[in-house]
Amino acid sequence: MINEENKELAHRQHVKYFMRFLNILPSSLSSHDSTRVTIAYFSVAGLDVLGSITSISIELRSRIIDWLYLLQVQPRKSDGDMSTCGFQGSSTINIELDNANSHYRCGHLAMTYTALCTLLALGDDLSRVNRKAIINGVKALQTEEGNFSATLSGCESDMRFVYCAACISYILNDWSGFNVEKATDYIIKCMGYDYGIAQCPELESHGGTTYCALATLSLTNRLDKLSEYQMDSLRRWLVFRQVDGFQGRPNKPVDTCYSFWVGASLKMLDILHLTNYNSNKRYVYETQDYVVGGFSKWPDTCTDPMHTYLGLAGLSLIGESGLLEIVPTLNITRRAYDHLKSLHQKWDSEL
Repeated sequence: MINEENKELAHRQHVKYFMRFLNILPSSLSSHDSTRVTIAYFSVAGLDVLGSITSISIELRSRIIDWLYLLQVQPRKSDGDMSTCGFQGSSTINIELDNANSHYRCGHLAMTYTALCTLLALGDDLSRVNRKAIINGVKALQTEEGNFSATLSGCESDMRFVYCAACISYILNDWSGFNVEKATDYIIKCMGYDYGIAQCPELESHGGTTYCALATLSLTNRLDKLSEYQMDSLRRWLVFRQVDGFQGRPNKPVDTCYSFWVGASLKMLDILHLTNYNSNKRYVYETQDYVVGGFSKWPDTCTDPMHTYLGLAGLSLIGESGLLEIVPTLNITRRAYDHLKSLHQKWDSEL
């Protein structure tokens, strides 16, 4: 149980917590070396929602931006092929093997999405993003089913990457690489008998993939493709995910991250107000480490950057003081979103 002392946000500790991850990757996360971009995203986005993006010095901000651009996979020099374009998760596999290097450098949808979000949060103008190449990379990853593979080098294909592809297309203001109708059909096929939405057709409904599906439908203006009965049943399924905090599936323990995944889904459907904010807030604060900062999945367990950021994002959705507003569809702050819209206006004026 939490005591009176740490019912409030440990703002200063959380800022220090995220800054540590931007300076060095702890040994506890060494197995995540190939996905460093996601750790940078959770840390930068976490500082942003805390209203503390200025804690990142201009020099460090510049280093992070330059590092991200080093991870951008450009078209093949030999033939201009763009099918592998996007962002990598780290520089781990950027080794020189004569002409074979092109076989190892390959963009990944989740890394591309989080890299773009990180650049936006840092105030970058995306001028070094090869938008045409990335959109072609997205197009190469959509399957006949309508979903997306994560990477051309071979990976699972499911709802997570449909969402990443939708976000990339929205951020780059170009939907030419995303077949909206096929993706919409795929999402509807993934709705289960209980009206939650799964990773793939006929799998178990899940709070995280329901979020990915709803955000994709929202970004593509296709929410009206769900019937009123489907929408009402989905709303019911989502509201029933609250125990004190939120769970991702029926009969599973609550978890800090679902305060965002389920909370943002409810927000997109305009029914978050039907949940118990105080109960949700109480659970999230039970997972807060008041001494060194961070939030964990469950009370009395180790904190990590993902649950820390998503815990803060979930608290932002219910209006917790001291946090910036989150745009639920893209999972970035309103501040970063406004910056993105200014870039869209600039690109449109250049056409």
